[in-house]
Amino acid sequence: MNNELTKLDIKKMQEELDYRKLTLMPEQIAEVQLARSHGDLSENFEYKAAKQALNRNKSRMRYLEKMIKTAHIIEDTAAEDEVGLFDIIELDFGDGDTEKIQVVTTVRCNPLEGRISKESPMGMALLGKKAGETVNVNSEDGNYSVKIISIQKCEDDGSAPLLSY
Repeated sequence: MNNELTKLDIKKMQEELDYRKLTLMPEQIAEVQLARSHGDLSENFEYKAAKQALNRNKSRMRYLEKMIKTAHIIEDTAAEDEVGLFDIIELDFGDGDTEKIQVVTTVRCNPLEGRISKESPMGMALLGKKAGETVNVNSEDGNYSVKIISIQKCEDDGSAPLLSY
């Protein structure tokens, strides 16, 4: 399966990968060597912690490399009056409360900050829809309807950070 990412997603991932390879990894290797020099490895907490940090970094690097390698570059093709990637949508959930969300790629979503994945049930239901439409969202917890109050067209400004995992 290819990961649907924007050019900016890939750029941000490559920047993080470069930082991890060129800056963080040499520092972590030095920490492991320093901790190793402190003696008995079986009771050396500093050594174990340094090795764990190095292994987490290597794991993240493998993840980033795989994501970049398998990426399928996408662009927002929504019309000016339709919900598209990185647009901010004001929704009415039927109880009078409104909420603003932004539809983003999966690697940059954070529902707690109002950024939902385009591959989530809500994201899939909203993409391509217009203001004034009522949309049915099919989720694992049941089906519900939301009304699109407004769509604020936005570009990907890079402010949404990558998920840490």
